[in-house]
Amino acid sequence: MLDLLNLLRDALPVLLTGTGWTMTFALASMGGGMVVATLVAGLRLLGPAWLVYLLGLYVSAFRGTPLLVQVFVIYYGLPSVGVQLEPLPAGVLALSLNAGAYLAESLRGAIAGVPPGQWEAAASLGLRRSQALRYIIAPQALRLAVPSLGNTLISLIKDTSLVSVIAVTELMLATKELISTTFQPLPLYLAAAAIYWVLSVGLERVQRTLERRLALPG
Repeated sequence: MLDLLNLLRDALPVLLTGTGWTMTFALASMGGGMVVATLVAGLRLLGPAWLVYLLGLYVSAFRGTPLLVQVFVIYYGLPSVGVQLEPLPAGVLALSLNAGAYLAESLRGAIAGVPPGQWEAAASLGLRRSQALRYIIAPQALRLAVPSLGNTLISLIKDTSLVSVIAVTELMLATKELISTTFQPLPLYLAAAAIYWVLSVGLERVQRTLERRLALPG
């Protein structure tokens, strides 16, 4: 028991450093995903038919293929066409594009959940469709999308473990490196799992608080 406590005490600084990178990685990818999702959702609503079709293919492709494959395509595949990315930006790009596909659908559903009368009211005020979306519909849709956004961020925290395959030192890779020197896989993997769990529980509570505060009247 004492040996186990000593192991965890010695491993804690490395695990916490990996946790910091995991959170940084997840938040950066969430930000990138939101930018992608906002553009995709808006253009699918307002853009020409050919662009709507292409963006639909993007959403379908990234939702229908494993994230690990997407990471490999971006990091190992793009150099074959002259695009070389370092592990960190490659991982953030892969996660951002993957999250963007899911978030775009979440935003589209949230926009559809805004009562049609809001569009009609905006039109009666002389607002163009794009103006109505920006100033009236989008703020309400974002409030409706809070649960989906929170779930996506929680998923991203766990999905960052996949980018350890391209040598990004987040929590999972830090754990693997500790195991390679201590030969104690069970307690270290359990410690990593506990950290992921604590992060997820904390974000779930933040999500519930935001849901209550941002809930639309009625």
